[in-house]
Amino acid sequence: MEEALLLVKKEEVYYENCPGCKVDKAKHLTNGISIRNLLYIWLAVLCGTLPVCSLFPFVYFMDMVLEFQIQKVKSSNLGEPKIVIFNTLFGLSTNLWMAISMRFLLGSLNGLLGPIKAYATEICREEHQAIGLSTVVAAWGVGLVVGPALGGYLAQPVEKYPNIFPKNSFWDKFPYFLPCFIISVFAFVVAIACIWLPETLHNHKDNNKSIDKAEALEGGSNNDDEAEEEKSIFQNWPLMSSVIVYCVFSLHDIAYQEVFSLWAVSPGRLGGLNFTTDNVGTVLAISGIAIIIYQLSLYPMVQKACGPVTLARLTAVLSIPLLQSYPFMRMLSGFTLYAVISSASILKSLATETIATGLFILQNRAVEQHQRGAANGIAMTAMSAFKTIGPAAGGALLTWSQKRLDASFLPGTHMVFFILNVVEGVGVLLMFKPFLSVKK
Repeated sequence: MEEALLLVKKEEVYYENCPGCKVDKAKHLTNGISIRNLLYIWLAVLCGTLPVCSLFPFVYFMDMVLEFQIQKVKSSNLGEPKIVIFNTLFGLSTNLWMAISMRFLLGSLNGLLGPIKAYATEICREEHQAIGLSTVVAAWGVGLVVGPALGGYLAQPVEKYPNIFPKNSFWDKFPYFLPCFIISVFAFVVAIACIWLPETLHNHKDNNKSIDKAEALEGGSNNDDEAEEEKSIFQNWPLMSSVIVYCVFSLHDIAYQEVFSLWAVSPGRLGGLNFTTDNVGTVLAISGIAIIIYQLSLYPMVQKACGPVTLARLTAVLSIPLLQSYPFMRMLSGFTLYAVISSASILKSLATETIATGLFILQNRAVEQHQRGAANGIAMTAMSAFKTIGPAAGGALLTWSQKRLDASFLPGTHMVFFILNVVEGVGVLLMFKPFLSVKK
C-alpha cells in the first residue's frame, strides 16, 4: 500500500475535470511564473485596498475625522460584489450614520487579503512563492497610495473641474461620490474578470488524502503526526511570533496613512503643510509608482542578498529617524517642500512594503503547505483587529497634538510622529531574538 501511494506521488497523477489538478499540472509542466495569474492577484488586492484608503485625503474636509474610523473592520471571506455595492452607497450618503453604516458593511464584508495570500502561494511553483507573496504586498502598498491619490484628485469635482462638473448638479450635492463610483466600477470589472481565475481546490477527496499520505511517507512520518501538527498551529512559535510582529507594524502603518493625509491638508497654523487634496494625491501617486519600480527590480535582488529578516530589520530601524523628521519639513516651502515630502513618502512606502513582505515570507515558511490557508487566516484576523484601532488612534492623536502647539516637550505634531515611532520601535525590538523565531 505504501509503495502504491509513493508511485502515485512520483507519477504525478492528475484527475480529469478537477480544477486543482489542472493548476498542479500546469505548474509541473511550466518552470516559469504566470504573469496573468500575478495580474489577477494584483487586481484583486487593489479591490480590497482602494475603498479603504480613498477617503483619507478628504475626510478632513468632511469633519468626520474620528467618527469614520469604524470603517476599517475586516472579517469575512466575501469580495468584489460587496465592494461595488457598499462603496457606491457610501458616496451617496446624505448623513453621518448612513456613511458610517456603509463603511462598516464595506469593511466587514471585505475579506480579500487573507484568501488571496493563500492563493498566491498555491498558484505559484514553490520556487516562485516568494514572488507571489511580494506581489500581494506590492499591490497592497500601491493601493495604500493610489487610493488616497484617487480620493484627492476626484473628490469635490465641482470645485476642481468646473468646466466638466457644473454647480448645483448631482456632483455638487454628492461631492465625494466620484472617487467611490470610479473605484466601484473598477471592482465590478475585476469581479467579472475573476470568473476566469484558475481554481486551486481539488473536487475529489481521495486524491488529497492520498497525496498527503504519500508526502508523509516520503518524509518518514505518519498521519498521526500530521494530525498533531494541525492541532498545534497556535503553538507554532515561528508563526505566532511573526504574526504578532506583523500586527504591530500593521497598527503603525494604518495609523501613519491616516495621520499623513490629515497632517498634510491641515493648515500651517496647526502644524500642517496646508496642502490641497490634489497635492496629497500627487505625492501618494509618486510613491505608488516608486513601489512598482522597487517591486519589479530592486527588492528581489536585495532580499536574495540580505534575507527577509535582516532586510526588514534594517529598513524598520532607518524609517524611525525618517518619520521623526516630518514635522521639520513644514519649515520648507515651494518646490523644496514638495520634493522633500515626496522623497520621504517614497522611502516610507518602500520601508512598509519591505517589512510586510519579509514577515509574509516568514509566516508562510513557518507552516507546511496544507496549513498556509489557516496561517494566513490567523494573521489577517489578528491584523484586522489592530487596524481597527490604528485610524481612530491616529486621528485622535493628531487632533490632540494640534491643541498643544505651545507645549515645552514635543510641541504640536512632533508628539504624534514620536508616538508613531514608539509603536514602530516596539516592532523593531520584537524582530530580534528571543521573541522572533525563524524556522529554518
